[in-house]
Amino acid sequence: MPTKYLQSLNPHGQPPSVLELKIGTLVMILRNINAEKGLCNGTRVTVLSIGEFLLKVKPPGIDGRVEVIPHFTLSTLENEHPFTLTRKQFPVRPSFAMTINKSQGQSLKIVGVDLCLPVFTHGQLYVALSRVTSISGLSVSLDKKKNDINSTKTENVVYPEILLC
Repeated sequence: MPTKYLQSLNPHGQPPSVLELKIGTLVMILRNINAEKGLCNGTRVTVLSIGEFLLKVKPPGIDGRVEVIPHFTLSTLENEHPFTLTRKQFPVRPSFAMTINKSQGQSLKIVGVDLCLPVFTHGQLYVALSRVTSISGLSVSLDKKKNDINSTKTENVVYPEILLC
């Protein structure tokens, strides 16, 4: 397979083939590395230094603590292609935003929630709005349509028939 083609593939849960990082960048960890130290899938950390085989990072909310993330050999498990894609890469990706699902279980100082489209799963609105540690750190965007009386509302869709199964 041509290298350029393989590098263009970005399977779900894998870091990009070319990972562009800078010191101070916020990244999300894509694998469970060390739960005791808080280095888990979905955790956001700040890059402190970048080596050939190690990243030094600062976990959130803990002053002065530095952790190390090694290079990993990562393989795809998907059946999207008739081959297994294996990469040696840091298990992180730049993370200036995250999905509501990835935010679950985290406490964040600042949260911006885009509700221009309604949330699509029961409980997601609650999760999105309850991640922030203070109301002053919460910002919500809604679709403001001209002359629409509901432009400051969003739907929290619940399908009772699903809940009764």
